[in-house]
Amino acid sequence: MSEIRHPFPDAPAAGSATEVAPGVLWMRLSLPWALDHVNVYAIDEGDGWTLIDTGIRSRRALAAWQALLAGPLAGRPVKRLVVTHHHPDHIGMAGWFIEQGAALLITRTAWLYARMLFNTAEERPSPETVAFWKRAGMLPSDLERRMNERPFNSSDCMAPLPLGFTRISEGQTLRLGGRDWQIRIGHGHAPAHATLWTDGLVLGGDQLLPGISANIGVYPAEPEADPLGEWLESCTRLSAFAREDQLVLPGHKLPFTGLPFRLRQMVENHLSALDRLRDFLTVPNTAVGCFPMLFRRRIGESELGLALVEAVAHLNHLLHRGEITRSPGPDGAWLWQKT
Repeated sequence: MSEIRHPFPDAPAAGSATEVAPGVLWMRLSLPWALDHVNVYAIDEGDGWTLIDTGIRSRRALAAWQALLAGPLAGRPVKRLVVTHHHPDHIGMAGWFIEQGAALLITRTAWLYARMLFNTAEERPSPETVAFWKRAGMLPSDLERRMNERPFNSSDCMAPLPLGFTRISEGQTLRLGGRDWQIRIGHGHAPAHATLWTDGLVLGGDQLLPGISANIGVYPAEPEADPLGEWLESCTRLSAFAREDQLVLPGHKLPFTGLPFRLRQMVENHLSALDRLRDFLTVPNTAVGCFPMLFRRRIGESELGLALVEAVAHLNHLLHRGEITRSPGPDGAWLWQKT
């Protein structure tokens, strides 16, 4: 077998759950974005539940959780939360569950990122962000519009995280629902992203997705980072543990089998993009100028931010490898060129 299969082709309806393995429930929460859902999972502990990820905080999300708790979760308490990474669609409701008595298990880096982002809300983009956009070659019309908009803030869709968490880390074993799960950490989409592996099952978060590519981005907080290098290394390292028969429970889309193929596919997709980028940069260009070649489709206004950070990630990777150079152009934007 060398392909992805979906043993559960239909997602659970709102307020319901699908048992994907004995004692493991798959639930789906809606999101107000283009990627309009996130998967969450509940592991039966007998007298309560361990949740894997939580969705964003919103009135709609709260109502959805109340329906799930009263329905498929049978009124039993959530005792533990395992959060895979710091993005709000995965950690947004964690603070609410903690207030109800749940314990939080998360990597240290993910917890620190989540707390930092929650506590740094901005009414307008920071000077560092504007400088980052300019260096990426954002068009003046897009730059002017975004400078006058309130940026996305984690605090808009995330409950406050109280102090206190239990750290999970690479190589650790967690006992959840009568199974021993090994923690394996990935990087690139999010720093210190936890995945959990047990016999026949993998909780993949956004590190292991079918059909869609996790965004790999460079952000103003760390403009010289090489998350794509970290992503490629993580895919290669995790492939040593992947088997065709494992059921992967991802953060988005459908549960799937065929993880070895999918890991190879994710690596090859980025290597192909890097090959196109090298060929394109025989002539200097900006990160935004690389959009048509990298994405091979029109990037709309709503996609601009994610496309920009991903383009910079690919350029930074080649820069770190010494395969391209950069120099400031007349307007201050970086011009990248093959060495």
